Amino acid sequence: MDSSMYHTAEKDIIHILKNEKKDTLQHVVDYLYNTFPHYSWVGIYILRENMLYLGPWKGVQATEHTKIPIGKGICGAAAKTGKTEVIADVQGDDRYLACFLSTKAEIVIPIKDGNKILGELDIDSDTKNSFKNQDIMFLEKITDMFIPHISNL
Repeated sequence: MDSSMYHTAEKDIIHILKNEKKDTLQHVVDYLYNTFPHYSWVGIYILRENMLYLGPWKGVQATEHTKIPIGKGICGAAAKTGKTEVIADVQGDDRYLACFLSTKAEIVIPIKDGNKILGELDIDSDTKNSFKNQDIMFLEKITDMFIPHISNL
């Protein structure tokens, strides 16, 4: 992916977040899924009382993991540490909670307001090693923009 695609996507997401009145984060999830071919499933989990609950998502099929305890799986680990988790090959990570046979890589970015974890953005890919530094920087930047919209979920 060339950097201009990420720059354009950032501007488009800013526009969605400013102008959409309903289902704002669902529109962002749809946009990410439809714009980046290496994102095979995109979802937002909301943190409530030590449990992650699936919010808006987009993919070929739903995940069975609609509720994940803090500390469990890659999503739970990211929520516990507050740090982005990038897994190049999910088969090599014991924490991985299998959702889809096609998933080969995963990235989870916590949505934080200061030190408080509000939720996270979870993205799967059907290709190993598919999340590059550009993805990490772009996704960390846009998740910061989700903060005012999380309370609406």
